[in-house]
Amino acid sequence: MDQVRRMRAMGSLCRQQAAYNSMNKWKLLAEAEYWDHLADVAVSSHFQQCNAIVSNEAEQSQSIANASDAGSTTISVA
Repeated sequence: MDQVRRMRAMGSLCRQQAAYNSMNKWKLLAEAEYWDHLADVAVSSHFQQCNAIVSNEAEQSQSIANASDAGSTTISVA
């Protein structure tokens, strides 16, 4: 997440420079958009990885619970 903070800071810095540098304003604003896009991609990737880990843990605990339930069934013969 530090990487995301640095990317957002770079975007902010580009926007600040654009306010004072009218000759390169559009180039700096485009660069700010680029940094913001990179930060958004990094955040999205981070949360997808977190969600994948959580879902894998849930599947594993569910399969363990199912296995223990299957072992405790009693078979009766009439």
